[in-house]
Amino acid sequence: MDFSEWEPTYRLICEDLSIDPASDEASVRLLEAVTPNLDLDDEDAVLPLIKPSATVLGASDALLEDIASHPPEGTVIAAGSACRGVLDAEIIPDILVTDLDGDIDAQLEASSRGTVTLILAHGDNSELVARYAPLFRGKVVLTTQNRPHGNVLCFGGFTDGDRAVCLARHFGIRRIILLGFDFDNPSFKDGSDPAMKARKLRWAEKIIDPSSPDIVWPKH
Repeated sequence: MDFSEWEPTYRLICEDLSIDPASDEASVRLLEAVTPNLDLDDEDAVLPLIKPSATVLGASDALLEDIASHPPEGTVIAAGSACRGVLDAEIIPDILVTDLDGDIDAQLEASSRGTVTLILAHGDNSELVARYAPLFRGKVVLTTQNRPHGNVLCFGGFTDGDRAVCLARHFGIRRIILLGFDFDNPSFKDGSDPAMKARKLRWAEKIIDPSSPDIVWPKH
């Protein structure tokens, strides 16, 4: 996705959720500063993994049930918080899309086992960026939800799940299967704000647009 296509949605999200784009930029600068020794890459790390279809794995409570009923096909892309469930299902994702929330040990394990990790820096995760980003040992692509620059890319999207879908669309994948997605019954992390989580999921649903012809959502 070209940033000019994504920027209007990004600005609307910032307005709706009171996000300061400058805080996103500051977190990106921190991400760049703490990752000089990682195996950093760009789209070239992702391109060989792209297949005609993709399965995007979200973190709903039904993830393992969905995987059992509909084994993933094509390029397997996991949202960060889904990573533990994905590994428990004995699946190593091709790509992990994360803002470093959720079970970080599972994400580091996936990275060490060959998963290409897209790390996002934004205004609310600078502490996680400083603590965890330097620990990844596999290929890493630095990403932002704001304007891209240098080796920091923007594929569009706001939450891990819809960023994974935007990534698949960016590479021209025409069949994107959603497993472990539930926009109405989110899984809450300790200390999270349920109302804010619900608002973020509304944006995720809008960005993904489950009615789009490229989306396959087996349970819905």
